[in-house]
Amino acid sequence: MSEKKVSLLEGFKAFLTRGNVIDLAVAVVIGAAFTNIVNAVVKGVINPLVGAFGTQDLDNYSSCLRGPCTTDPATGEMDGIEILWGSVLSATLSFLITAAVVYFLMVLPMAKYLARRAAVQAAKEGVQETLEVSELEVLKEIRDALVAQRDGGAAGPGGFGAGGPGGDGGALPGRDGER
Repeated sequence: MSEKKVSLLEGFKAFLTRGNVIDLAVAVVIGAAFTNIVNAVVKGVINPLVGAFGTQDLDNYSSCLRGPCTTDPATGEMDGIEILWGSVLSATLSFLITAAVVYFLMVLPMAKYLARRAAVQAAKEGVQETLEVSELEVLKEIRDALVAQRDGGAAGPGGFGAGGPGGDGGALPGRDGER
């Protein structure tokens, strides 16, 4: 039983130290702060613009579904069924503004940055691959030149001289005396 608790705690510790939790916490805090800014823009800019055509507070827009929608001044209760579509419109505008700001100020620039970074990385990999291929070609040319020099220009099967691996064609001039 204690073994199961230890593994649960170890799993939870691994989850917390993974890094995603910290990123998520930062995103939630920034999102909460950003919500206040968006709400201020809606109440300070959007509502007055809408107010030019009607009431300044979107929450005041409503329709009556059934009966006369009147409020009893003595009890404060509503007679009839009132649909508060103005608050839905206000929340929708807040969402759209938040989504636009997040997309244009955070997602789009990050996507462009990552695309540029990937292009640079791909270019570096392409140059590295070209260098590796050209190095391989140069090494093959050096090998072929050494074999041709060693064999006096007449390489036999397997790249050895006319006499094979132990024959006279494999000897290099200047080694073991002149032949």
